[in-house]
Amino acid sequence: MKRRTVLRAGAGLLAGGTVAAAPAADPTAVPTTPPTAVRTADPTDGWTRTAFTYSWHKPWNLDLSDRHSHTGGVHRVWVYATDEPFEQGSSTGPRTEMRWKNDYTTGDRMWDADVYLPAGTDRASFVQILRTRRPSGTPATDIMLNVHDTDGGTVRRYDGTVLKTGAYDTWFNVKIAHEASSGTGTVKVYLDNSLVLTVADRGPATRYFKNGVYHHGSGRAEARFRDITHWTR
Repeated sequence: MKRRTVLRAGAGLLAGGTVAAAPAADPTAVPTTPPTAVRTADPTDGWTRTAFTYSWHKPWNLDLSDRHSHTGGVHRVWVYATDEPFEQGSSTGPRTEMRWKNDYTTGDRMWDADVYLPAGTDRASFVQILRTRRPSGTPATDIMLNVHDTDGGTVRRYDGTVLKTGAYDTWFNVKIAHEASSGTGTVKVYLDNSLVLTVADRGPATRYFKNGVYHHGSGRAEARFRDITHWTR
């Protein structure tokens, strides 16, 4: 899939934002455990909260405020299947996404946020690791999490492995930990602090995190995010 570079960045939390490192999470907190998930130690044990910066991808002919709001610590983003793409003349799909600017090639990085997916959002990616510089012929992403309008909201890795059902209209925590190397690294996905997926990445690349909605379906797609955190070790 052809990807695009950043169209524009503004200032503050609404565009071109910076999120500073924050104090460590309460290690005594007890998350809800999905019955089919594997319980582990706290996924952030041994990791350090690290500042990150970002800009926005959005339909090229609209203001960011037409497809994004930030109230009470919640980033709410939406897009319509009929919206223009990120760049005029592009053949790619519409999106409203936060593009992290902490690009990396090796090392351990983790994306962490609470996510809310409204009912009806179908075939939209809400978080991904994009491989912006990569060997010719290799995939454009290391992982994408998509939501599908089945079983009360189904979260899948791409369109395959089911990671969660009943995902609509409720907050749940998502962590994606990437142990990137000069060869093939490892990606782990945690839902509500329980490990649900471990897969290999797609090999050497320079990449970054993105979250929002990248729409592959019809109608309207929306996602909400709070407590977005970057971890390194």
